[in-house]
Amino acid sequence: MSERSPNESPSAAEAPGGQEEAKAGDPKKVEEEEEEIDIDLSAPETERAALAIQGRFRRFQKQKKESGP
Repeated sequence: MSERSPNESPSAAEAPGGQEEAKAGDPKKVEEEEEEIDIDLSAPETERAALAIQGRFRRFQKQKKESGP
């Protein structure tokens, strides 16, 4: 098995319940088989990522409000 950092997402080939199962299988069954992801919410990189996402979202909302009807 290839090693990857905890921040790296698994590729489609490595991910359980990949696209092929989702297409061929029952949607309810695939939903039950989802892997639970454990994220360390106290990690500094998690906090930085959350702040970056929130900032982007706020800018998006502001642009949406300014360009709206």
